[in-house]
Amino acid sequence: MSTETPLPLRPFQWVGRSLIGACAAAGSVSVFAGRTFAAAVTLPLFLREILRQCVRIGFYSLPVVGLTAIFTGAALALNIQAGGGDVGAEQFLPLIVSLGITRELGPVLAALMLSGRVSAGVAAEIGTMRVTEQIDALHTLSTDPHRFLYAPRLIAAILTLPLLVLIADILGIMGGWAVAVTSMDFNSAVYIRNTLDSLAQGELIAYGGTIGGLIKAALFGAIVALMGCYQGDNSQGGASGVGRAATLAVVSSAVLIFFVNFLLTTLFARISL
Repeated sequence: MSTETPLPLRPFQWVGRSLIGACAAAGSVSVFAGRTFAAAVTLPLFLREILRQCVRIGFYSLPVVGLTAIFTGAALALNIQAGGGDVGAEQFLPLIVSLGITRELGPVLAALMLSGRVSAGVAAEIGTMRVTEQIDALHTLSTDPHRFLYAPRLIAAILTLPLLVLIADILGIMGGWAVAVTSMDFNSAVYIRNTLDSLAQGELIAYGGTIGGLIKAALFGAIVALMGCYQGDNSQGGASGVGRAATLAVVSSAVLIFFVNFLLTTLFARISL
């Protein structure tokens, strides 16, 4: 007797398999994340490895994040001039640039830069250790890879990404200031005073604001590190498997960054109402 699924039912079979696969992947990621977070908040901690990862993840990512923020702030100012010049939106340029950079563009773009640079690198590094059986060797030496390999990268990403975002916020605002002063004949002192007034008056606290952007950055850092470690840990098949793990790390971390950003923005919006 044939066990082949009838043709009319094959779409339902495909949907069912996809849902089961998605649930299995979500469960696997959740277990991996739980073990890594548990290792990150319990002793012993490998402080030297954490500091080394802070340098690799944070300091070495500063140039690309800084340049991205500067050009984003400059492009945002130019778009405000082009799109809102006829209705007088230019007078709100300092506020709009500050809002755009600190609430959304700073955290999201910095996280995306790290997903391309850090998450792929971590996945390739961990994946190489997996396919060459170095991680198996750690188990034989009674060393937990979650504590020795993954937790330091998670802690470093959580600590350094908010600092990178804070620097990106400053550079992005300064990029908008440079365009406003050089291309729009803004008075430099007035522009800076209006920006500082916006920050001091708490207008950026609504919908998360500056503090919300730093909270987002910490969560995005956790996503970048976890996806890199998870995809690397599950890589197989030699060099091609390592490359596939790096690609999956970038894609999965980017998608999760956008999803979590939407959830947090919605949450901050409801809290501020």
